[in-house]
Amino acid sequence: MMINYSGDFHADVASVQQLEAAGLDLVWVPEAYSFDSVSLMGYLAAKTETIQIGAGILNTYSRTASCIAQTAAGLDYVSGGRFVLGLGASGPQVIEGFHGVPYEKPMARIRDYIDICRMVWRRERVIHDGTAVQIPLPEGQGTGLGKPLKLINHPVRPDIPIYWASLMGLSVTATARHADGWLPIFFDPEKFHTVWGDELKKGTAERDTSLGELQISAGGLVAIGDEFAGDGATSVLDMARPSVALYVGGMGARDKNFYNTICQKYGYVDEAIEIQDLYLSGNKQEAASKVPAEMLAGTNLVGPAGFVKERLACYREAGVTHLSVTPVGNDPVKTVEQLRSLLD
Repeated sequence: MMINYSGDFHADVASVQQLEAAGLDLVWVPEAYSFDSVSLMGYLAAKTETIQIGAGILNTYSRTASCIAQTAAGLDYVSGGRFVLGLGASGPQVIEGFHGVPYEKPMARIRDYIDICRMVWRRERVIHDGTAVQIPLPEGQGTGLGKPLKLINHPVRPDIPIYWASLMGLSVTATARHADGWLPIFFDPEKFHTVWGDELKKGTAERDTSLGELQISAGGLVAIGDEFAGDGATSVLDMARPSVALYVGGMGARDKNFYNTICQKYGYVDEAIEIQDLYLSGNKQEAASKVPAEMLAGTNLVGPAGFVKERLACYREAGVTHLSVTPVGNDPVKTVEQLRSLLD
């Protein structure tokens, strides 16, 4: 599950502890432009015992590649080998507007970061002449005194899993080729191929077999029970409308919003355009009302147990290895236990 970056973190930690006992495998900690997630993940490592702790995500602009490699190794150490590194490019609004760093070469930059992280964890001297990152600094830059160094400590693991939060095109292909895992958004297990199918196939065909199968973390809201059929399902799925409208309507510029493009690729072309027009004009509630009900139903797990079990089979068939869930209701532990029983 994903922790809410604008919520009550201490309450979330208490919930994670309960869910850990119920069998939750992994918790993602986001950052955006909220509190830094590294501090929170270190706290979680001290407060938990078995659950994996994932960065969901660290952007590749506000920290250097070697710094992220150090951070991942440190979190893996304090957690006893339970850390998962999620990487992403974020977007120009955050990178340039909050961090003051040019948003350049996002895909190439993540590729370089993946290579450098793996180099650091193997305790190799960091020498990298990438498209976006060069270490040490090339001749003519800086003081000229930089020299290749390797990590002082011995990491718990030399192969910490790296998940790439890619959205479109060549980045998804690069993810399937180079990363351990993929963090998609708005993943419909029955329709995802219309958005990412060709890119995933191409990247998988070029994938190094030593990486193993591409891990995919996807899911959504979870509510299981007969009361969540019909109108009951609608009332739960409606909870996702503001968030979907924010991404489809308000993320990125009008002519460069990848989330809007994903919505259109799913076949909701007119709806995506209308949501964006409404959202950018300030009509956020009306924009949320225009999110297609079919899209909400396809990207969440809400309904009677039999229906949810069928949907789980669709996720398996689609190659999803990690079901990312947001339990709905007053008893998230019960919901997770129900879900696990359906997975067995």
